[in-house]
Amino acid sequence: MKRAPPYDSSAEGTLSLSIGSGAMTITLPKEVLVVEDEPFVRMVAADALTERGIMAWEAGDAGEALHVLSEHPNIGLVFTDVNMPGDMDGLDLAHEVNRLRPDVSLIVTSGAVSVTDEELPDSGRFLPKPYPTGKLVQIVEEQLDGPFHEQVS
Repeated sequence: MKRAPPYDSSAEGTLSLSIGSGAMTITLPKEVLVVEDEPFVRMVAADALTERGIMAWEAGDAGEALHVLSEHPNIGLVFTDVNMPGDMDGLDLAHEVNRLRPDVSLIVTSGAVSVTDEELPDSGRFLPKPYPTGKLVQIVEEQLDGPFHEQVS
């Protein structure tokens, strides 16, 4: 597992809460979990996100991903490949993440199969391989700033 980059205040998201007459602001860094069994592909995706100031956690299979997710509550998005070793593939992982953490957005990718919207959880999106890293970063940023992660006033 790798955490990248070190804390960067430009990667923050702010959540403002109002309770009665009081107000509180909580600032959370943007964090993504990249789940890919091919180390080079995982590293390229994580590095592309890191370059945009997004903290990227890495996992090589679904079991490791669930462990990382349970240890890091600030993760707001999981990006997973479909075909992975182990008892759970990436699509099963996406559904399990959605069950455990419905606040987490999901991007599922594959070069071997095409995944329909009906096969994905509501917070899921499919990105076919090969994908330009710029497209991945754009989608991740949109998802992190989207309905599950937008500012509340």
